[in-house]
Amino acid sequence: MSQKKVVSIEDRIPKLKQARKKKANRRLIFYLSIFFVLISIVVYLQSPLSQVRHVVINGNQYIDSQEVKTLSGLSTKNNFWNVDKQAVSDKIQEHPVIRKAEVERRFPTTIQIEIKEYNRVGYVMEDGAYYPVLENGKSLKQEKMKTAKGDAPLLSGFTKETYLQEMTKELQRLPTSIVGLISEINWEPTEENPYKIILFMNDGYEVEGTIRNFSAKMKAYPSIVAQLEPGSEGIIHIGVGAYFESYQKEEEEEDTEEGDQDEAER
Repeated sequence: MSQKKVVSIEDRIPKLKQARKKKANRRLIFYLSIFFVLISIVVYLQSPLSQVRHVVINGNQYIDSQEVKTLSGLSTKNNFWNVDKQAVSDKIQEHPVIRKAEVERRFPTTIQIEIKEYNRVGYVMEDGAYYPVLENGKSLKQEKMKTAKGDAPLLSGFTKETYLQEMTKELQRLPTSIVGLISEINWEPTEENPYKIILFMNDGYEVEGTIRNFSAKMKAYPSIVAQLEPGSEGIIHIGVGAYFESYQKEEEEEDTEEGDQDEAER
């Protein structure tokens, strides 16, 4: 019969004390670690290391990066973690060119701003200067230019802002491949049709139509031109139906009318 080894209480006490001491030491180290981490965080937040060092701006095409940075109100004096992203975004979006601004933190000290701008759909001329027109119908008076760029058509005669806004909305719905063919759009309202417009195209044709449903009707322009004889000149009507009216036919009709008048005078 085996006998169990009996350990006296005197032998166990040193081992219990040693285990308790190790446990207490581990707990002390744990609490000290937390303490130093907290102290480090406080020191970091109060030091220049936590300040914004870089403001990166992406996506802007028409508005200058420095102007966006000025609008944001950000500087190296801002604490990286205290930057109110929504407040910065709201400030930037006050600019008429900017549709949306997304602000993000990029550790350790960079604030990144993604810009989405309104598209330019045309230009207007006032007092001998040209101004860009955005898809929301607003013209940028602060961007005065001597000549209009060829990236959008010239919008002439739009003396009423409501009609200009409707025109820009229609241009926004039109494929860029067709917009690129338009050189100039003239608003020429009549008593019967206050929405009447005349377009001058880069390929030499003239188009007569209306602002309403312009984008839907103008999409047929390439197929209409493809059916015309090369070198033909005239007006493409896209108002009620779609048809081509040759300049030559107009001249012949004018000559006939003049001949009839001459005969009547005789």
